[in-house]
Amino acid sequence: MRRPYFPIAMMVTLFGCSDSATLAAHDEDTRSGEMTADMAAPSDENEGGAADMDDFEPEVEDDLLTLMPATTPQYVFVANPDRDTVTRITVPGLAVITTAVGENPVALAITPDHQTAVTFNMTANTLSIIDAESLEVQTVDIRSGRNQMVMSPDGEWVICYFNQSAQESDAHSGGAQSFNDISLVHIATLTHFPMVVGANPRGVHFSANSDVALVIADTYLSKIDLTVDEPAPEHIQIASDLVDPPKAEEVVIAPNGLTAVVRQFGTSSLVHVDLQALTATPLDVGDNPTDLDISPDGGTLVAVARGSGELWVYDIDDPFAGQTIVDLPDSAIFGSVLLSPDNARGLVYSTASGERIIANWDRSTNEITLADLVKPITRVGISPTGSTAVVAHSAANGIDVSSDSPYYNRPALSLIDLDTFFSTALALPAEPTEFAHTPDGLTGFFVMEGQPYLEVLHYDTLIHDEVSLKSMPVHLGTMLDTDTAFVSQEHHLGRISFFHPDDDSLQTITGFELNANIEQ
Repeated sequence: MRRPYFPIAMMVTLFGCSDSATLAAHDEDTRSGEMTADMAAPSDENEGGAADMDDFEPEVEDDLLTLMPATTPQYVFVANPDRDTVTRITVPGLAVITTAVGENPVALAITPDHQTAVTFNMTANTLSIIDAESLEVQTVDIRSGRNQMVMSPDGEWVICYFNQSAQESDAHSGGAQSFNDISLVHIATLTHFPMVVGANPRGVHFSANSDVALVIADTYLSKIDLTVDEPAPEHIQIASDLVDPPKAEEVVIAPNGLTAVVRQFGTSSLVHVDLQALTATPLDVGDNPTDLDISPDGGTLVAVARGSGELWVYDIDDPFAGQTIVDLPDSAIFGSVLLSPDNARGLVYSTASGERIIANWDRSTNEITLADLVKPITRVGISPTGSTAVVAHSAANGIDVSSDSPYYNRPALSLIDLDTFFSTALALPAEPTEFAHTPDGLTGFFVMEGQPYLEVLHYDTLIHDEVSLKSMPVHLGTMLDTDTAFVSQEHHLGRISFFHPDDDSLQTITGFELNANIEQ
């Protein structure tokens, strides 16, 4: 029997585990755009996708060490939401120039060719398209009230949409508002294509070749062909119950844009979608699938069935044949999986159950090894080399952390050597807000909310160092092809620091918005 646990309520954040795996199209005998009679839907005992097979909230789908694309080989770009500007720092000379953009630039992305920076200005309801060399800014108006921006892999397209689970609040003020509108923008031509997708959009995904965009919602998957002159959505019904559908939490899409797999909370099947025929077919899985992940080699799809305590492993080329089912230990609840970059192992855990247990899944033998950490788990990441796991814990104690623990009522961070499963933990004064790592994957960095420190993690030794900053951090990143970390900070004239781990030196530039008052 599983031990009883009290659920910890968490907001759902949706991130596709991978957009780069290939799923072969599956022949259907259903009509285009219609559902088969046995399409996945909530059962009578589990209406609306509320999972009665376990009593916990959805898992938080968030890779702890995900990096934001904000650097090029020549420049670092930093958005300053409180000053409505973007700062460009030249590498390696550290020359600093600031340019004005729209009000409240909450997101910034760089195109893969390093020629263009794009900011999403949430309060202004605009995009700023910035030439990386000249800093010329062009503005595109988008639909009002959007709060998320996603760029296509080739950097040609941006989609802005409203995600009710996003941390950023709604920028709309007054008047009627649609939560189903999205703005599709072609960056080179500044062309805006407004369109409507399914109710409660939860995520946007592009195929690896950027030919297709998908917007996932609870009842429909909206496909957008980006190869045509006038892109428009095609809606594929993924829930048989349009009145009380299960939450459609995650989608993975083939790089060629031909097929996709959708995961719905509280169901007992996945949804396999043929994006050419616009049909959807149920794909067997255990009870209440709560996570999907694609193996780094692109060969397999892994689903966690939290309700039945199983891992389901599918052949990407034919997910309908020969699934492998791995039973998880029944001494704990498991709802999420993160595969290592070398594909040798997976970390299996839960962010919703209050569990402190994390499992190391050996992919070659299917052996499961358990470890007990200091607090319940909120997010997990694996270093780029695959040698070390980084696990974040919130201040919440769960049911197993006593008041005499040094981690009681405090956030924490665990480091795990994945070869030995040995772990250590740091008690923190505040929650980490951003992470980064050096290109060689040997050193990690993080900053915390309201704390004037840059924390340095040495993945090989599990030791950390702390660097004092002159003011509170805002954004963190690393510069391409170097081991240098940068931290932008709160300052009315602009402030950014550069940390060099080779000699532990810190350079700080202050007042660059007036091109003066430089400190080192």
